Amino acid sequence: MFVSQAFAQTESPDAVVVPPVDPAAPVTGEVVHVEEGHEGGFPPFETEYFPSQLLWLAITFGIFYLVLKKVILPRIAGILENRRDRIALDLEAADRMRADADEAQAAYEQELTEARDRAHKIALEAKESARADAESERKRIDGELDGKLGAAQVRIDDIKREALKDVGAIAEDATDAILREVARIDAPRAEIAGAVNAVRS
Repeated sequence: MFVSQAFAQTESPDAVVVPPVDPAAPVTGEVVHVEEGHEGGFPPFETEYFPSQLLWLAITFGIFYLVLKKVILPRIAGILENRRDRIALDLEAADRMRADADEAQAAYEQELTEARDRAHKIALEAKESARADAESERKRIDGELDGKLGAAQVRIDDIKREALKDVGAIAEDATDAILREVARIDAPRAEIAGAVNAVRS
């Protein structure tokens, strides 16, 4: 340890005076321990050091303030600005996605309503078509039945007419036989036919 003469001088009477070191002398590597008795207090708490401490405090605070103002605060402000911009972009994207979701939901509900209306319309059309088909089938069957009924009625009328015609001849024969066998009356055939026709009408 190299101790200069200026640092070695103190006001204490027990101070040790170290001779000046010759710069040309070789360094032996020996360490010189200087032990002094400190009778004063802790140097930072002594009033004679306050001005230098205040000066270094002001210099250190000024350097720290400049570093904080020129380096640290701009970086923090930039980080906060980036985060603010990112949050704003995220919020804008979230609003856009929510608007898209609302539009998609509205479109889905509209399509669902239209699909329900179409299904109801198709059901009504199918019901009406089935009703129309059933009505046309009923009319066709009624027409066929009316035709068959008319044909049957004509046939019944023909059979009835033929039967009545035969009944008239049988009635005339029976009346002629009764008059001849029972009443012993020989009536002309024209009178018997007129009487039978009069009774039938």
